[in-house]
Amino acid sequence: MRKNGIFQPGRAFSDKRWLLPFLASLLVSLSLCLATIFGLFSPSYYGDSLSFDFISFSSLEESTGYFEETESNKSLELPLDSEPEAPRIAYLITGTKGDSLRMRRTLQAIYHPRNQYILHLDLEAPPRERIDLSMYVKDDPMFSEVENVRVIAKANLVTYKGPTMIACTLHAIAILLKESAKWDWFINLSASDYPLMTQDDLLHVFSALPRDLNFIEHTQSTGWKVNQRARPIIIDPGLYLSKKFDIVVTNERRELPAAFKLFTGSAWVMLARPFLEYCIWGWDNLPRIILMYYVNFVSSPEGYFHTVVCNSNEFQNTTISHDLHYIAWGNPPKQHPLSLTIKDFSQMVKSGAPFARKFAKNDPVLDKIDLELLGRSEGRFTPGAWCIGESDGGADPCAFRGNDTVFQPGPGTERLKELMQKLLSPEVRNTSCTDHSFDKTRML
Repeated sequence: MRKNGIFQPGRAFSDKRWLLPFLASLLVSLSLCLATIFGLFSPSYYGDSLSFDFISFSSLEESTGYFEETESNKSLELPLDSEPEAPRIAYLITGTKGDSLRMRRTLQAIYHPRNQYILHLDLEAPPRERIDLSMYVKDDPMFSEVENVRVIAKANLVTYKGPTMIACTLHAIAILLKESAKWDWFINLSASDYPLMTQDDLLHVFSALPRDLNFIEHTQSTGWKVNQRARPIIIDPGLYLSKKFDIVVTNERRELPAAFKLFTGSAWVMLARPFLEYCIWGWDNLPRIILMYYVNFVSSPEGYFHTVVCNSNEFQNTTISHDLHYIAWGNPPKQHPLSLTIKDFSQMVKSGAPFARKFAKNDPVLDKIDLELLGRSEGRFTPGAWCIGESDGGADPCAFRGNDTVFQPGPGTERLKELMQKLLSPEVRNTSCTDHSFDKTRML
């Protein structure tokens, strides 16, 4: 008989009811130990809640392809006779209902095998139009061979003036980073944009530029833009519904942020990969803080990237205040761009900008640009040094692909060089960001 209050060694384990839980606990503990030893729970690079404070770069190199190191690139020093690799550009082309043919034309006009392309027809476009665009990309022999054109199958709803456009842009950038695609700059275009020079011109000029430059027209938000865009509290139905509605502006007003300064500018940008990696991965949390703020912001595409780059100590000195577009504005100034026509052709060329907007569907000025600036025939790619096919007999010389690191500079090269010399000169280069850095102490 067992006496009360006296513990008998081994008694608990002699009872079979304890045996199964004990063995289960032992098995779980052993599994956790082995998992820790062999790194089965090493942090995933795409984890939503992980911080870089707890991730070693060695683990990133082992688990992802972004920091791969080989014997040939362990040293950061390049041989004296080596030259940097020719640049690559990643393009996002966006459109809505009825824009698929315009997107195809823009894609053909700016295509180059070195680049990456993402096409996004928003949710307002019917599924049939999106399927036709996908089949066009799938059936094109060049796209199938190079595999550098993607169509976003799961479309996003994009609301005018709402944050859904920023969500669409960040989605495309995240895809490019996740797939380890090679690119140096990111450019966003709409179906109503069109190039004013060849990709050979653009890539040739940018081969000589630092790869960390961010071309983003910006200025500090003041006056009516603060009152009409920053202070109102809005709701974008596109974040919650599957049908497009205008944004809802409430009667409530909010105070301006104290931790960072607000900047505004053009929604059309050419951003460097290091800055966009910072926006997506957000290792000091600033991009996420500002993104949450711009969810309730009128015309957030004209402020999000501008505010992040100008409040970042690391990137605020990399900005060039130009959107690389020629745009003719109506009244009030810089609120509604005018549709460009043949009468604007000479001014477009004189601007030296590589792109222009906006164009009406099939406006005759597009044919003039194809003929006089791009040397492009209808339904074909803009020719470049990579096109090595015979042009005799009406054949498309770009049907055969050559060395895509060789460029054939044309008249557009000189126009773009002249523009870059002005933008990079000490007298013109914009430094309005430098006095407005992110104050982390205010977030404590």
